[in-house]
Amino acid sequence: MMAWIWSHWLAIVATLCMLLLIHKSYRWIYIVYKTFPRDAKAGYRFAKLNWRMSRWIKAKATVPSIFRQLVEKHPAKVIFFFEEESWTFQKLDEFSNQVAHHFKAKGFQKGDSVALMMENRPEYVGFWLGLSKIGVTAALINTNLVSDSLIHSLKISNTKALIYGKDFEKAVAGIQLDLPKFQFVPSASEGLAEEISREPRGEVSEQEQILPTDKIMYIFTSGTTGLPKAAMITHIRYIYAAVGINSLTNLSPSDILYNPLPFYHTAGGMLAVGQGLIFGLSLALRKKFSASNYWADCRKYNCTVAVYIGEICRYLLVAHQPGSQVDHPVKKMVGNGLRPQIWTEFIETFHIENVFEFYGSTEGNSNLINIDNTPGSVGFVPIYASRVYPVILIRCDENTGSPLRQANGCCIRCKTNEAGLLIGKVLKNRVHREFAGYADEKATETKLLRNVFKMGDLYFNSGDILIQDEFGNYYFKDRTGDTFRWKGENVATSEVEAVISNVAGLKDTVVYGVQIPGTEGRAGMAVIEDPDGSLDVTKLAQGLKSRLPRYAIPIFLRIMDSLSITGTFKLKKVDLQNEAVDFGTNQDRRLYFYSSESSDYRPLTSEIYQEIVDGKVKV
Repeated sequence: MMAWIWSHWLAIVATLCMLLLIHKSYRWIYIVYKTFPRDAKAGYRFAKLNWRMSRWIKAKATVPSIFRQLVEKHPAKVIFFFEEESWTFQKLDEFSNQVAHHFKAKGFQKGDSVALMMENRPEYVGFWLGLSKIGVTAALINTNLVSDSLIHSLKISNTKALIYGKDFEKAVAGIQLDLPKFQFVPSASEGLAEEISREPRGEVSEQEQILPTDKIMYIFTSGTTGLPKAAMITHIRYIYAAVGINSLTNLSPSDILYNPLPFYHTAGGMLAVGQGLIFGLSLALRKKFSASNYWADCRKYNCTVAVYIGEICRYLLVAHQPGSQVDHPVKKMVGNGLRPQIWTEFIETFHIENVFEFYGSTEGNSNLINIDNTPGSVGFVPIYASRVYPVILIRCDENTGSPLRQANGCCIRCKTNEAGLLIGKVLKNRVHREFAGYADEKATETKLLRNVFKMGDLYFNSGDILIQDEFGNYYFKDRTGDTFRWKGENVATSEVEAVISNVAGLKDTVVYGVQIPGTEGRAGMAVIEDPDGSLDVTKLAQGLKSRLPRYAIPIFLRIMDSLSITGTFKLKKVDLQNEAVDFGTNQDRRLYFYSSESSDYRPLTSEIYQEIVDGKVKV
């Protein structure tokens, strides 16, 4: 038998190669067949996106110029429903013109920056829109900032003045900066509101020319990993963001969009508000997100589309009373942060026909969107279209997130279903491929990768770990730096957080790695919000044991009355990571450790922790 094989080895090898080729071809054909409806739909919508952008680029359009066309088309149409008010396109245009007149008279000119710190309301948009008409850039300040972080944001955006709402008097009073401050109180008979009301409602004459490449606003990163960075948004980038969402989700001017998201954030202030300013949709606004009022508002304003970010979908599930009737007109939801573990439950509970989960950052060029309801996916790139849309996964160091390079200095592409760092090729003068960066040039440089696949090429580093399957779908895995290694295995914090939250009844949960002296790697630590003391740690341990591999079960558990959350509904992690297992700091919290002997969580004291460090208690 062996002699026969040896004498026919060439024919055998040729036959195996042919079979392998046929197998791969059939698989490729199957993948194309399965994804063709999605890809054809995306191709049409992407073509529409490009057509719209080419038309506006050729016309040198800006946000005010496009908005002005809508005002002329339907001045009486409502752009904002807010509480009991209705703002028409004409009313918003007139208010923004009054803002432009007022600040031009005060000496502000093209290139200046003015900070805006206000609650969600129609005047918020009117302020930055009016400032943009005279070439002034609005710095949209996170309303949760105080003290040093607030001062930092004002400084890095080089603001010449600050406009703020009454609710932020204390925060503003606490900063020591020599710059003009204007408090805006709606309907006030004095102050900034009264002064603006006396200004002309017509357009400002003798305006300086505003170009599509001029900055319209600064949007700040959330600062969950340090002080906020000011991302520069040009007119054309704002337009592109609005066009991208509108085209790929197939929104219509007849849609009414519900927007309770903060206006200082990309999702609320660009993607959502942009649908009104660029495409003429009506929006229903709310000062602040409320889980108990979300669907009621959608019914009240007859909203057909709603937006979400961060943990909002989980909060809506928590607020829902099982068995109660769900009644609302929403057909589409657009946002990012819907966890795969609750995806199906969410759409079935609330009868949502289409969820458009997107991936991207304010400043980045690696943007994706899920248009076919694939559970858990944050978007896709067809397997044959990577050259058209060069968003790529590369191998990186599992601990630091730094790209791994070959001997020739080039980065290494990930294989299918291999987790890697998402990067996007930077191409100048291509609005969807550019990276404008931050106000801080040093911060800008940290997000760029050079000489990635060849000398001279340039890529944007997203800082995120994703996976792409054979159908081209991308799935978010973790942030670089969040994944930690324990027992020789990599632990993705976002995946563990989702499992714990589900087992614990959708409670807020944060997971990170902590060092144990004398131990290799980092042990998992979970912090769970439990204000009413209802968490059963024994049931939690049992649930995690059945759902997670042994190495991924958090060794340490901290139960707190409340967890801090950003204004964009992301749980803060940095302060908790810094505290780690610090008994001096954590005397007021309940601490537990996972006993390998009993497979249960037991109370953790400083004495037991020392025994863990000494190796007397195994973890």
